[in-house]
Amino acid sequence: MSNPFYAATTRWLLAVGWTLGAGLTLAQPAPEAGTPIPLNDLSAFVNPTPNWQIVGSVRADLNKANTLSTDKGTGVLVNLPSDKKNAKAGDLTTQLQHGDADLELDFMLAKDGNSGVYLQGRYEIQLADSWRVKNPGSGDNGSIYQRWDDKKPAGQNGYEGHPARQNASRAPGLWQHLKISFQAPRFNAQGQKTENAKLLNVELNGVLIHDNVELSGPTRGAISNDEKATGPLVIQGDHGAVAFRNIRYIAYDKPRPELVNLTFSVYKGKYEKEPEYDKTAPESEGPTTVLSSAVSRIPNEMLIRYKGTLRVAEPGEYRFRLGVPGGAGSLKIGNQTVVPLVGYSGNGTGKVTLPKGDVPVELFYSKYMDWVQPALGLSVAGPGVREFVISDATTAGGEEVDPILVDASTANTILRSFMDVPGDIRSQGKRTRVTHAISVGSPDNVHYTYDLDKGALVQVWRGQFLDTTPMWHDRGDGSSRPMGMVQRMGTPMLFLAKLPSGQANWATDTTGTGYRPKGYVLDANDRPTFRYQTYGASVDDKIRVLEQGQGLQRELTVTNPSGDLYARLASGSTISAMDNNMYLIDGQEYIRLDDLGGAKPQVRESAGGQELIVPVKGKLTYSILF
Repeated sequence: MSNPFYAATTRWLLAVGWTLGAGLTLAQPAPEAGTPIPLNDLSAFVNPTPNWQIVGSVRADLNKANTLSTDKGTGVLVNLPSDKKNAKAGDLTTQLQHGDADLELDFMLAKDGNSGVYLQGRYEIQLADSWRVKNPGSGDNGSIYQRWDDKKPAGQNGYEGHPARQNASRAPGLWQHLKISFQAPRFNAQGQKTENAKLLNVELNGVLIHDNVELSGPTRGAISNDEKATGPLVIQGDHGAVAFRNIRYIAYDKPRPELVNLTFSVYKGKYEKEPEYDKTAPESEGPTTVLSSAVSRIPNEMLIRYKGTLRVAEPGEYRFRLGVPGGAGSLKIGNQTVVPLVGYSGNGTGKVTLPKGDVPVELFYSKYMDWVQPALGLSVAGPGVREFVISDATTAGGEEVDPILVDASTANTILRSFMDVPGDIRSQGKRTRVTHAISVGSPDNVHYTYDLDKGALVQVWRGQFLDTTPMWHDRGDGSSRPMGMVQRMGTPMLFLAKLPSGQANWATDTTGTGYRPKGYVLDANDRPTFRYQTYGASVDDKIRVLEQGQGLQRELTVTNPSGDLYARLASGSTISAMDNNMYLIDGQEYIRLDDLGGAKPQVRESAGGQELIVPVKGKLTYSILF
């Protein structure tokens, strides 16, 4: 069920906050929002060609290739290639020159759209309408495009492309989100390259699709085949219609802080807090060049105290993460406690504003739990400094957890578990745990979770199926997690409710509804149809994957419906009617009304947002495209 590919993914998840093991397990962090590239005009770019415009909003039509419609305004950068043969459609180059950097942006593709983002103008992350692709190649959305050699035989010219790990794409006309952590190539004083460029990680729509990929040279279409320490961002503009917004970056161009003049003292005994050092004799002590648990030969019931100097080259706010598995610890800088006493969890964080120059530092690590290996780790990030392990990286790692994964690539697959859903407007940001969740996976790489307590769709997603590590690792907590690009359907609510009018409040629980789940039946391909009773009616709820994995179609058959029964198809901050019986939900999914049995849909205000509801007259069919 597991393999090294997924082990790397889990190690990354551990680093960004999902901690199953002890210690400080540090991979490169996901990018944070940084400096915006202004999109009120085109002044941030060098000699833009006429195909590039600044607009206020943009829309796509699923039936029209390479076409985007726009409205006047600012905040959105759009590429609109002209059909005219003499029109020049060029790439867009930023005034910004960058080395090591994190980049974060939203993009929207037209049907059959094709573009790309070139880091330093040389290394392309492909942007393409790959919505219906099952197994992405190097030319699909989020992939690292190939290098190219015209001297090679035909068919072998392209090489060293890196396909995205899975297809995490959204449909054309929906906003997609891209995060990139990039490390520039390194050069010596003579200008010779000493280290290749790297993509430390790339996320597409919240899914890790690249992890620590080395780039041996520029990809096809680069501004130059040489390599430099810095270069501009370049956006491809001669292939297809595409739009961008919320482009932000963080440049990592400042020197790292250093730990110098370190000394250590090791004390034997079980300490759950700092002792009075002047009343306790150390077991051993001396100078050292690095923070490490290895300075002590005592495996348990010992305390290590470090004192030294943090040499800061760039003033500003610094963030620290301390890992002290199997015990306790804290970090002091100057006369301020930056990471307060870390207890059983073994991990703590803190931040402090530091001046340029030398600042005293003090750290202690008390190891008193005998079932965890000693492993002291400290990482730091700051202005122009990407997070790095400032302690000994060889002793900073915690337990690596071999992930427990459920695959649905060869057969329709069903799994019961708890499912945690992030909060939305209705829940006021509070996480919801669905205790009777059933997740259904398909070989088409489109999956969903159903709430048996409410007859409601909880979420749909594209890509890999389920990570059940938190369910079955160690004692477990009973929950599983979707592994692909997830579209959540809001706080789980009853799908059907009786309303005296189209403006009445939606039922929040099953009290008075007569709701009674009746399980599900499987068809010949092991696909479930859910059954339940509510308000005296019997319901069959059939959900199937659409052709080419475009989304899901839901067919509800209600026997003996009451005259005031409604279905809640979608909720969101904004719901916009489109052509062809389509609705756009928050720019993230489409609802297509296939057959309402003659009923009229209604978009109404609810809980600070909007809902799409429709009266139920016996049969209801609609599709979710995402």
